[in-house]
Amino acid sequence: MLEVIEALIQATSKDRVTTNETILAQHSKDEAYLEPRNPDVVVFPESREEVSSIIKIANEFQVPVVPFGLGTSLEGHVIPYHGGISLDFSSMNKQIEVKPDDFLVTVDPGVTRSQLNKKLKPYGLFFSVDPGADATLGGMAATNASGTTAVKYGVMKDQVRSLEVVLPNGKIIQTGTHAAKSSSGYHLSSLFVGSEGTLGCITKLTLQVYGIPETIVAARVSFKHLNQAVEAVIYLLSAGIELARVELVDEVSIKQVNESNDKNYKEAPTLFIEFHGNEASVQHDISFAEEMLADADGMNIEFEKDVKGRNELWEARHNLAYSFVHGHPGKKMMVTDVCLPISQLALGIQHAREQMDALSLDGALLGHVGDGNFHALLMIDPENVEEKRKADLFNEAIVHHALQRGGTCTGEHGVGVGKMKYQQLEHGDSFEVMQQIKLALDPNQIMNPGKIFDRV
Repeated sequence: MLEVIEALIQATSKDRVTTNETILAQHSKDEAYLEPRNPDVVVFPESREEVSSIIKIANEFQVPVVPFGLGTSLEGHVIPYHGGISLDFSSMNKQIEVKPDDFLVTVDPGVTRSQLNKKLKPYGLFFSVDPGADATLGGMAATNASGTTAVKYGVMKDQVRSLEVVLPNGKIIQTGTHAAKSSSGYHLSSLFVGSEGTLGCITKLTLQVYGIPETIVAARVSFKHLNQAVEAVIYLLSAGIELARVELVDEVSIKQVNESNDKNYKEAPTLFIEFHGNEASVQHDISFAEEMLADADGMNIEFEKDVKGRNELWEARHNLAYSFVHGHPGKKMMVTDVCLPISQLALGIQHAREQMDALSLDGALLGHVGDGNFHALLMIDPENVEEKRKADLFNEAIVHHALQRGGTCTGEHGVGVGKMKYQQLEHGDSFEVMQQIKLALDPNQIMNPGKIFDRV
């Protein structure tokens, strides 16, 4: 490894190549419940040329390369289980080129979501994908991140117009153009979005952005039963009401919100909803939605029209995971997600609650119900073998339930390590095609090995 480190120093600089134990430990894990593992070395590139040189070195010596953003992923994507180089993109966060007339922005991979939106605000624009964490845009593309606004604006792949990617042989390519659409060739951008660093490193992104809505109104409504809340969402979507966000939070989560945020929300299954548009359209949607929610047995319907009220409402939702962590000292959070057709969502959530109760697990259910995606938060003692076993059983149960009903093992968290064992089951013969693509682009299998696939 000493020869590799010396080559890396020559390709970058001595102060950006480190084997410091503290920094290695920082790059040994993400937000997942999985066991950490230190890389052999961490490198901080500052340009695409440096990334290319680093990957050429890794390919020559057949050393693994694991791209690293901020470590906010949830399925062990950045854990270097095969050692090697952790490639930290935090120094590649300078460029934010706004093209307001095209509703496009070109950014470095280390730019964060909040950093981009701060730059866009003077133009009256915003970037729509909001996974909760202030992740890097390169990382969000690598995992095809989603979040609360996906029901209206789509997920990360829907925002990517083009990528600059360094392939495993060090070659730099562009995956698309700035045109709004194209019928030319394979859609390479979609190949790299969601590839989790297994096919190359993203070094530049051109993304679609949107005008900040004239009017934004949030709402909160509770129900007696989870299935009533899900059915209410289906009613709203079927009626053509423009929902920008619609989040389901169960009664256990609401109790945690009340304790952590000094709130007094009714402890019942609750929908958090947001409407975007011009004044007239939003008012029309609110009136229509209020009637439909009441017909669906919604209770305590409250609207938040001012910025402070909206921010407090969504802050409670976004900080829910951290509220559980702080409310359960000594335990670690395991977060998992599945996604189903909306018609199957109520049954999926009900099944998840039954499994959680049957296994006596401490946790909650919530999700982006407008697109069929729900999450389970489990609080477990990482030193308790039986609790970890039960958590694995729960995860397996809800995945199999989702797959049997036309769903997927992960709606937005990605595969990483945690969902790797379900890939063959979900994709069938298509899984072999994915493996062939991996081998064609990365024959030495240096790019983030052990993620999505075992060694092919």
